[in-house]
Amino acid sequence: MVKRKIIKIDEDRCNGCGLCIPNCKEGALKIIDGKARLISDTFCDGLGACLGHCPQDAIHIIEREADEFDEEKVKEHMKKQEPLKCGCPGTMARELGKAEAKAQAKAEDGKRESKLSQWPVQLHLVSPMAPYFQKADILLAADCTAFAVGDFHKDFLAGKRLAIACPKLDEGTDIYIEKLVSLIDEAKINTLTVMIMEVPCCSGLAAIAQQALSKAKRKIPIKKIVISLKGEILTEDWI
Repeated sequence: MVKRKIIKIDEDRCNGCGLCIPNCKEGALKIIDGKARLISDTFCDGLGACLGHCPQDAIHIIEREADEFDEEKVKEHMKKQEPLKCGCPGTMARELGKAEAKAQAKAEDGKRESKLSQWPVQLHLVSPMAPYFQKADILLAADCTAFAVGDFHKDFLAGKRLAIACPKLDEGTDIYIEKLVSLIDEAKINTLTVMIMEVPCCSGLAAIAQQALSKAKRKIPIKKIVISLKGEILTEDWI
């Protein structure tokens, strides 16, 4: 081991948005348990290409004892990451069952009613003190989930009030935490269901909800639902 420059991630500040990942050309970073992690010292060159892409200012360069940067190991590592080498897996272009979607569209008849029961829905725009949030069950959904899940309204939105957000593209996630704290403490909501996509950057929304719960005076049940790109439920757990 040698004393050299290497990145350090402040886990308290990191919200798991994943913006740092595509900017690390060595593949040294990965979202694990909703936080960005340095997976190996040998993959980090210490140059800090990821620093300017962190909206939370959670990544810094420090000097410490670490294994030396190994370019050959990086090359081997990146070969194994071939499907994701274009960057963040959430931005990869892919086609999802085009033939199946056409067949299903032909088979479906009738019209489905919207289960949306309030407006606005974007988390920056909602007022936690709106009367319809009082003692309500809240669905906090990542923007893409409603497009991935065919029965989003029927299976998940019915009977709940809605807020939507994107942890990767939205600015002011600290405001999101404050609003969720207000919903918990002042609106006295009953439950919070967080629905996210399987892509790493989406896990930041669950991290925001957990940060809000840790700051709130009241404690409420929070459920996390992870959806696949084809709209299937991968996990559904109380956190």
